[in-house]
Amino acid sequence: MKSIGEKCAVFGIYGKGLDVSRLTFFGLYALQHRGQESSGIASTDGKEIFCHKNAGLVAQVFNEETIKGLPGHIAVGHNRYSTSSGSGIKHAQPVEVEDKSIVLAHNGNLPSVIQLASFLKSRGVVLSNVSDSAMITGALHVLVKEGMEIEKAVEEIFPLMTGSFSILIMTKEKLIALRDSFGIRPLSIARLNGGYVFASETCAFHPIGATYMREVNPGEMVVVDENGLKIKQIAERTQKLDIFEFVYFSRPDSNLLGKSVYGVRKNFGIQLAKEYKINADVVIPVPETAIPVAVGYANASGIPFEMGLIKSRYIHRTFIEPEQHIRDQGVKLKLAPLKEIIENKRVIVIDDSIVRGTTSRQIVKMLFEVGAKEVHFLVSSPPVKFPDFYGIDLPNQGELLAANKTIEEINTHLGSTSLRYLSYEGMIKSTGLDESLFCTSCFTGQYPVDLRERKREVVYLNQAHKAHRYGKI
Repeated sequence: MKSIGEKCAVFGIYGKGLDVSRLTFFGLYALQHRGQESSGIASTDGKEIFCHKNAGLVAQVFNEETIKGLPGHIAVGHNRYSTSSGSGIKHAQPVEVEDKSIVLAHNGNLPSVIQLASFLKSRGVVLSNVSDSAMITGALHVLVKEGMEIEKAVEEIFPLMTGSFSILIMTKEKLIALRDSFGIRPLSIARLNGGYVFASETCAFHPIGATYMREVNPGEMVVVDENGLKIKQIAERTQKLDIFEFVYFSRPDSNLLGKSVYGVRKNFGIQLAKEYKINADVVIPVPETAIPVAVGYANASGIPFEMGLIKSRYIHRTFIEPEQHIRDQGVKLKLAPLKEIIENKRVIVIDDSIVRGTTSRQIVKMLFEVGAKEVHFLVSSPPVKFPDFYGIDLPNQGELLAANKTIEEINTHLGSTSLRYLSYEGMIKSTGLDESLFCTSCFTGQYPVDLRERKREVVYLNQAHKAHRYGKI
């Protein structure tokens, strides 16, 4: 249903006496929303590294037999979202080197791999048609084979990794967590029974009984081994968390930069109500992300909140292809309108973002089909006008509706009675944090990490269109 997808989730654990693979399974289960294409877990008992990964959801890839086949006291796990680089088992993680001495799980994306490729070529290693994650793993392996300690190898390769990354690296003795110098993708640490847990989101700690410690800082390397926890700042720290984590990706029960995701989304709704006063009978969210937004808007506006759209909770990735008639139903396969809530009503429908507009258009049409008198479409973020290069599976700029149409034109395209976006200033204000802490590239075209050879993929709007940047007509 969504046109954007988070590239991945990572989870790792070090703990003597813990059933680490089973705990990793439940950690990945809590992070399923960040990727549904494939899942994998690697573990080690100090002598050997074991790995199991496949296409599918966490519960489809693992069972009692596979979990029991992953013994040890260290484990890393990964959920992957299908992106343009490919899908299926070939691209499933964790990435393993040939001699199974290093495995790596990566959330993020390197828009430029020229420096990594040059390093590998200088060492006589030619890797063709592989992911950025495989190149990072290959470069680390080269240095370790030359006799370098894994921590030192990470420090050597770090400057060559141009892009965003929250990475977990496992050897037979160590678990290493690493975050890019801008902290674009999230990564946190928790304690569990004398051991340590790392996860893309804090929502993965509660199900396994882990106690949150703090976030891994941008540019920080955290190493866990038999001697405990070692922390080293290996690059200058400049926090630029991707604000899309608040807008869409993260689970509402997670915390980012000390803020509740649910609370920030509720603030989005309150701010929308301040910016746009609409005469309507009911406020409904597009499940699930927009629910707290709609709650905030309803509370602030005094317009009743209702769940006018019901999401099928079990329409996830399936290996059963729907026949053509079912495919033609589009959004109806995943969302069902409640006629008694919508019929003869002036409806405000709230969603987190509009990318291509295909889903939004179908939702508007569906609401009118069940008898809505008016459909006012509110969006809890500014117009998405620029492509992403840091780990979000966004279409190229030519497919982004707001990069090619004004707000009035998008409203006509959707068929809605009115269309309103949360202002850029309102989005930042709702977080309760300073603008400088965020990467807002999808909205502003300002990229904290140099795009290098991929700069040519970005087209900046002319002055006439810049008036629409912040969602203002």
